[in-house]
Amino acid sequence: MEWSAQQIAKLAGTTSRALRHYEQIGLLPATRTGANGYRYYDTSALVRLQRILLLRDLGLGLPQIGEILGRETDEVRALERHRDWLEQERARIGRQIAAVDNTIRARQRGEEPMAEQMFDGFDHTQYKEEVEERWGAESYAASDRWWRGMSADEQKAWQERTAQLGRDWNEAAGRGIDPASDEAQELAHRHVQWLTGIPGTPAAAPGGDIRAYVTGLGEMYVADPRFAANYGGESAAAFVRDALRVYADTRL
Repeated sequence: MEWSAQQIAKLAGTTSRALRHYEQIGLLPATRTGANGYRYYDTSALVRLQRILLLRDLGLGLPQIGEILGRETDEVRALERHRDWLEQERARIGRQIAAVDNTIRARQRGEEPMAEQMFDGFDHTQYKEEVEERWGAESYAASDRWWRGMSADEQKAWQERTAQLGRDWNEAAGRGIDPASDEAQELAHRHVQWLTGIPGTPAAAPGGDIRAYVTGLGEMYVADPRFAANYGGESAAAFVRDALRVYADTRL
């Protein structure tokens, strides 16, 4: 069986533009191109797209996904590992829901919630094996030490800084300013400073290719609608991408 790009985009909850981008970078070649120029995908391509989207949900960038797909050629084994992760994630979310329900009920009754129950399912160390496999043990250890070394107020401040950066990008994109303008480049500078401030990321690694990492992230923001939504949609994400590209070309 074969499906058109439009059919696949609808099935996968993505866009034809994202599929074209995946093809352009060699991540998801079309099975064939018809005489009318339409691209068609067979079952193997659908399986590959499923793996791509699963890896995106783990927070991996497109270059890293390409490396993993090239290395893990046994589709069934790779999907079995993805399924194990999804089962763990489902169980974790179930525990989080139960923890929040317990807090709601306690507050409704005017009681103090039990601290032992409030944070069940919130342990980020569940991703330890996934992160170590893809970025190395030291990457995970560095980011874990960094996060655990913060006070509750510092963690809250970092989360607010992240949210504010997203809001500022969205607002600037809405005004239609030039990505190369001083204002947009100041936002790009803040974005890069934010990235390099997180130990364990490629941007923070000594000697790392920050320029490639920054431009790659910009492309990712546009290619995947879920990431684009963080900046107010595809057009706003394109603004972020273009501003980061200018910044990378001129300052990194």
